[in-house]
Amino acid sequence: MATAAVQSSAPVFIRARLASILSILPLGIWTIVHLWHNLAAFDGPEAWQKSVTEYPHPLAQLATMVIVLLPLFIHLGWGITRLGTFRPNNQTYGTFANLKYLLQRLSAVGVLLFVGAHLWLATLHPRLVEGHAETFADLSHEMHSHMPTLVVYLLGTLGVCYHLANGLHSFAMGWGIASSRRALKALDVWVVLAFLGLLFMAWGAIFSLFSAGA
Repeated sequence: MATAAVQSSAPVFIRARLASILSILPLGIWTIVHLWHNLAAFDGPEAWQKSVTEYPHPLAQLATMVIVLLPLFIHLGWGITRLGTFRPNNQTYGTFANLKYLLQRLSAVGVLLFVGAHLWLATLHPRLVEGHAETFADLSHEMHSHMPTLVVYLLGTLGVCYHLANGLHSFAMGWGIASSRRALKALDVWVVLAFLGLLFMAWGAIFSLFSAGA
């Protein structure tokens, strides 16, 4: 019985580790780079188009899509299975760690909706339907003149930044990078700083696009 239990838990453990590493190395790093590239909006439309939408070679675009979308779907599949077993108990255990766990699960739903809409509206639809990459003029105009778009981007990027920053905490704990009480306290500080840094980049880019739309 014990052997069977260990064997049945092994695939779950492997999937958890795979989802964890993929969420940080390809997805986390790409998200940070993507936010950084969007800050080129401060330098004007041409700089933003070159930094965000242009690729040096068609194969580079294909490689980027594979590197990003494949880990995204793997992480998404794992996340959906975990959401299916999620049972909040914050009224019984009102700890800060439990609150972060609840926010991580809620942000996952918001990030799923935001990233899905963003991939379609900002990447797939312009290229596949309109035949060109999304333009700076279109995005900045929507940011400034369509309030729902601005709100969605503000809340969506807030969820992305929190989900990624808190995911760094789970990654460090799960892989044994931080295990002692002292290390976990220091990790909490670094996670908050990472969240604020990511949010500063995201909302800074949104502010620049919103201003340009005027």
